[in-house]
Amino acid sequence: MKIKATIVLLLVGIQLLANASRAIEVRKTINLNGRWEISEGKTTGMQAKYSNAVMVPGLVDMAETPFDSVGFKCSKRNFYNYHRTFVLPQNLPAKAILKIHKASYGTRVFLNGKVVGYNPFCFTPTLFNIREFLKPGQSNDITIQIGAYLDNIPDTIPNGNDFEKIKYIAGIYDNVEIILSGYPFINNIQIAPDIKQQQIRIQAEIESDMDVPDFALEYIVSEYKSEKKAGQGVSPVNPLKKGINMLDFTVPIKDCKLWSPESPFLYKLSISTGSDCKIERFGMRSFRFDKGTQKAYLNDKPYAMLGTNVCIHRFFEDPSRNALPWDKKWVTKLHTKFKDMNWNSIRYCIGFPPELWYQIADETGFLIQDEYPLWCAFTPFKFTESAFLTEYTRWMRERWNHPCVVIWDAQNETTTPLTGQALAKVRKLDLSNRPWDNGFAAPQSDTDCIESHPYLFMQYHQLGQQKAEPEQGFMKEFFDTIRMPDNDPNQWTPLKQGRYENPVIINEYDWLWINRDGTPTTLTDGVYKTLFQLNSLSEKQIRIIHAENIGVLTEYWRCNRAAAGILHFCGLGYSRSSNPRGQTSDNFIDIKKLDFDPFFYRILKNKFAPLCLMIDKWDKTYSRGELTVPVYIINDLPAKWEGEVTLTLRNSKNQIQRYVAKVKIEPSGQTIQEFTIKIDDTFNYQGEYEMISELVFKNEKNTSSRKFRLQ
Repeated sequence: MKIKATIVLLLVGIQLLANASRAIEVRKTINLNGRWEISEGKTTGMQAKYSNAVMVPGLVDMAETPFDSVGFKCSKRNFYNYHRTFVLPQNLPAKAILKIHKASYGTRVFLNGKVVGYNPFCFTPTLFNIREFLKPGQSNDITIQIGAYLDNIPDTIPNGNDFEKIKYIAGIYDNVEIILSGYPFINNIQIAPDIKQQQIRIQAEIESDMDVPDFALEYIVSEYKSEKKAGQGVSPVNPLKKGINMLDFTVPIKDCKLWSPESPFLYKLSISTGSDCKIERFGMRSFRFDKGTQKAYLNDKPYAMLGTNVCIHRFFEDPSRNALPWDKKWVTKLHTKFKDMNWNSIRYCIGFPPELWYQIADETGFLIQDEYPLWCAFTPFKFTESAFLTEYTRWMRERWNHPCVVIWDAQNETTTPLTGQALAKVRKLDLSNRPWDNGFAAPQSDTDCIESHPYLFMQYHQLGQQKAEPEQGFMKEFFDTIRMPDNDPNQWTPLKQGRYENPVIINEYDWLWINRDGTPTTLTDGVYKTLFQLNSLSEKQIRIIHAENIGVLTEYWRCNRAAAGILHFCGLGYSRSSNPRGQTSDNFIDIKKLDFDPFFYRILKNKFAPLCLMIDKWDKTYSRGELTVPVYIINDLPAKWEGEVTLTLRNSKNQIQRYVAKVKIEPSGQTIQEFTIKIDDTFNYQGEYEMISELVFKNEKNTSSRKFRLQ
């Protein structure tokens, strides 16, 4: 029997290898992106006439002739109808899959006058086998009808509701394509890297139209950029049954190169059945959290997640958005700008961007916390566990080969038990066993992280209702003791006894937002008026106050080692400074050119550097005499750092005193350097002074400063 199996395997391998170059060409993907006709209507079904057009992917507000009241519920329409024709070859293979990557709100497809099907979900692909509806070699007429507003889908289906949005703009906002291939057909591939064993585990879902007694897959692994082969062979022989089959095998990758934000090295896997071929990119990396150390580990080494958020569905309603989310050069530049801020992580927040964004994150090197668009906080809803189960499964199948995706994030700031129940059922599908975040609901495993949103400035939000600033100042109130990150599941879904000990990601934390024009938002009017006397401030002063205080928050959370990740909110969102004003904003001054607020850029880039300082003194005034000033220094580099740390005291014109200390910090370590300073006769007036601590890393100064007065 062993001899027979070996001969069969050899014959199959010879045949597949002989056909490899042909098999690569078997699958054809027909891109249907581009200009589509579009109309609006109130009833389901195809439209007879079209007098308008729009680009796909995109949103309906990009139509050549603008529609009225886009993004709002409107009595004149329930649907938008996208229409075009296309021609396919005369000799069509057995499989023809229409894939609409993402569209809102609800997708119904008509092809050549017949109903193909309906998909109510808005954030995962619509997949229909359209082979029986096609006219080979002739013009095919397709209509894709989508709901015009978020209430056009059943109320049991998540719709992306966001309390801080005003518009819900419908559209086919990701790619549309037709996949042509034969049987056996590759429905899906999951690639799970194993960096310790230098191999990948491959789980290939194969659909067959008949029983095949002896079947094997041919595979090629190669480096993505160089095309250099890293492995080639044939899977073990398996019997293939009619229907869906799962093939599971491993492939060695000797001397594999690891993927990380610092070195985003990519491979690609090509798999052939002889009648179909599918290609997937992947990276060799591992990622996990450790409950004991409270840290994230990338490739089995401690790794500080430092970054930002992208709220793409908020950006969709930004007045300056246009076609930017689908412009590859612009999206690449955005991620490059983020890299320049010393950010290595992004939460794609309350909604998924187009597939292009994940490809670029893979290539530029970011760790992505991928958040499903559910934000209901404490508001009741009718969404079902079944809906979450369906969506989570489809979402994971789309994304699990992206090395950038390291955390599945089930929801944002919501306390429902349903998301936890659903994620517990689907997590086993992920061979890489990525951790999950479950918003403000209970974490479902010790290996998961929890999200914390410690908005310390929020208490000064409500004009006329918030408390006045205490006499000792807000900094003394906020920072004089080491805080635990809060506004998390421990507060909103607490245990009966004790606390959740899961590692924490602080992925929102400032509450100091200003619009791109430098004005406060609806959520920060009170903060700037109460704490900073807004009416007497220039735009420049507001920008400086904004950046300096986010800088202090950042160094505080980083240097106290309170969390495995610190993600600023937010790197990209809307900015609405005119009515109706927005609640938050990003930190650009020119969204098309991607120019950051210069004060934000200068100060926050410093705070997210791998070496970070914090002067742990928070008083508004000091008396003459000796004063001990602790300076926290952390090292997020993978190597030990040695160097000088200084503490300088100055007034508005001159340096008064300077102290120097030599410091050594282990990788991922922390040290506290205490300076004893003398406030003596050299401080000769009752004005404002500043203490500044500084170190130099790669010719750039990392600083922390505190302003104070004498009493």
